[in-house]
Amino acid sequence: MRYLIAGLLALTPSLALADTLDKSDSAWILTATALVLFMTLPGLALFYGGLVRNKNVLSVLMQCFAIACAVSLVWLVVGYSLAFSDGGAANAWIGGLSHVFFDGIGRDTLEGSLPKSLHGLFQMTFAIITPALIVGAFAERMRFGAMLAFSVLWVLGVYVPICHWVWGGGWLAELGLYDFAGGTVVHITAGVAALVAAVVLGRRQDWPGQAMKPHNMTMTVMGAGMLWVGWFGFNGGSALAADGNASMAMLVTHISAAAGSLAWVTLEAVKFGKPSALGIATGMVAGLGTITPASGFVGPGGALLIGLAAGVICFYMVLVVKQKWRIDDSLDVFPVHGIGGVLGTLLAGVFASTELGVFSGYGFAKPEYGMLEQVGVQALGVVATFVYTGAVTFLLLKLVGLFTPLRVTAEEESQGLDIALHEERGYDI
Repeated sequence: MRYLIAGLLALTPSLALADTLDKSDSAWILTATALVLFMTLPGLALFYGGLVRNKNVLSVLMQCFAIACAVSLVWLVVGYSLAFSDGGAANAWIGGLSHVFFDGIGRDTLEGSLPKSLHGLFQMTFAIITPALIVGAFAERMRFGAMLAFSVLWVLGVYVPICHWVWGGGWLAELGLYDFAGGTVVHITAGVAALVAAVVLGRRQDWPGQAMKPHNMTMTVMGAGMLWVGWFGFNGGSALAADGNASMAMLVTHISAAAGSLAWVTLEAVKFGKPSALGIATGMVAGLGTITPASGFVGPGGALLIGLAAGVICFYMVLVVKQKWRIDDSLDVFPVHGIGGVLGTLLAGVFASTELGVFSGYGFAKPEYGMLEQVGVQALGVVATFVYTGAVTFLLLKLVGLFTPLRVTAEEESQGLDIALHEERGYDI
């Protein structure tokens, strides 16, 4: 009998391979996981580290490193379970506790064609980079302990629920929201939290009267290059397979980054007379962040327009936040990541259309949807993410502030956080 069964399976390979490990998919997601962690450590750490003054460089590197460690443990203990397990009657809003401490996840436990442990690890790297992005908003003035407490609570209170809404089978997933790799889950949440944190903590001393230029643009450009490379894992890996979807996601990611960079420096040259290394790197990040939610649904032509729009709109939003609103979002997290996430999430509903000629994508989430319906769902996802993130972030900052000061003293800020908080110097020359 066993030979008969084996023969039937050999004649029906699709059945034989159902619910089995795919080694090529697994190899790609293993690689993508490393690339996404590479985005935070060292990519984001170096990018942010070069942008602050030299007396605060180690504090920024330390914050990124500590967040990576703390969020990894939070994800292990309860974060992954709440984001990706079945929440029963509450599943529209939050997952359950069936995978606390990765319980029930062994070496042979599968999530589609991948080891479930690999899926959990890949998603962990997304949970790591999101609060690390927020660091740029309060750089040079937040206490290390307060930052770490806030980051842990924020991952649990903001990131995990919204991750479940979008990727874990929650209410936005049921509506058909398009967010391939984190326009809402990562970029809008980080951007809105950054704006709230910048307002709650207040401006840096002497800002905006005193110029606070990046202390090491070489470090920043190196970090930007690492982000660009790592983003292939971020977006391409979100296909969760080594297939054409992953390949197209990587292609459109690259096109958008290039377009965003060139749009940004062109505007710089027109408005200020000279293009800058900071501008080309920031435009790249804007292009990458904006294509992220759309990367699995649009083609190269759509990606070109998305990247150009990102470079232009995010450029002007930096000026609005700094010059009009007078908010000291130190490293421009909200205008680049927040606005980029909003823009990309909305445009995913446009350029997914199959009826735009060379700018066409791959269709809408549900057969009954046209462009108007899909854009409506995208807009609802943007508004819900924006409002929820803003409200909970504000409450968490106030809660942490009840137990420890959020901000360093004026003397510590003047001295620099490297010495004041860590008794170290970035440069001993």
